[in-house]
Amino acid sequence: MESAITTKGQATIPKAIRDHLGLKAGDRVKFFVHADGSVVLLPKRPASALRGIVKARRAVTIEEMHEAVATGTVARTLTRKRR
Repeated sequence: MESAITTKGQATIPKAIRDHLGLKAGDRVKFFVHADGSVVLLPKRPASALRGIVKARRAVTIEEMHEAVATGTVARTLTRKRR
């Protein structure tokens, strides 16, 4: 797919891309330039859009969090998952 650039430097995002990204009029997008010169366009979503993505297994106290960090429990768990 392609799109022309106007004299104002604007381009129309093709409908198939807008549909794929779930974009509608007034939405904002972010551009990321990679070291290899490629550019990625992603929809900018509010932090509230992330609500509910991660399901907690149980409530953890702040003391338990501090203990896990101090003992390295988190690092060991992540290392085991990568293997």
